Amino acid sequence: MGMMFYGDSKIEIVFDDRPLLHLQTVIAAKLRRKELMFFSWRDDPAVGDGRSSIWISPEIPLMFRYDSVAREPLNREWLEELSKLANSTTGLMLTDEPRRDEAMTPRPISSVIGAAHRK
Repeated sequence: MGMMFYGDSKIEIVFDDRPLLHLQTVIAAKLRRKELMFFSWRDDPAVGDGRSSIWISPEIPLMFRYDSVAREPLNREWLEELSKLANSTTGLMLTDEPRRDEAMTPRPISSVIGAAHRK
């Protein structure tokens, strides 16, 4: 499991390494162009089975930490789907990695732990 650390509040958002790598790639491309967006995901049922969103902006610090040192190859089709969502009015929404016979559907793959919840 990897983590994305969001902002000065040090909120930890937990994802599997593979989706995190694809998210980092899409988010970095948007930030390089100084483009703003919302990023949303379905929460894991363990944290309420809801949906969370954060605002992505060049002014907000982000850090990505991976559980594994190995870097898997990127799935170009998934990057294209995520990029289309990132450029939409609703913003980036994490979806399952596409297979030939599957449509894009959000899935619960993360949990959010606020700084106040850590001991």
